[in-house]
Amino acid sequence: MSKKLVTIKEVVLKNNCPECYNNEGLRLIFMQKMIDTKFYQSMTSQISHEINCKTCDTVIYPVKWTDDIERVFEYQKKAFVPQKASTYLKKMSWVFIISTIIVVFALLLAVYSNL
Repeated sequence: MSKKLVTIKEVVLKNNCPECYNNEGLRLIFMQKMIDTKFYQSMTSQISHEINCKTCDTVIYPVKWTDDIERVFEYQKKAFVPQKASTYLKKMSWVFIISTIIVVFALLLAVYSNL
């Protein structure tokens, strides 16, 4: 089973980076957790976010956010629409479900034919 964060939305921020003071490198990234197994693939409702600077290649943690960055973040957070939580059954699941139904049907047929 693998759990990974999938990027749903990336926003370019025009604020100054608290590390390098460049105003063209900040990116706000919204991610959603995805679970992938042999049997199914599921998009959960768990959301995370990250602000990083492409210029100085650092993650900007909330402790270092300025008031401007915080205001822009709150605005983008309200505007963000996550993907709907869903589960997709893979081929292996369908094979298992159908074979189980066939075996149960065959057993019932065998039991009732002997009566």
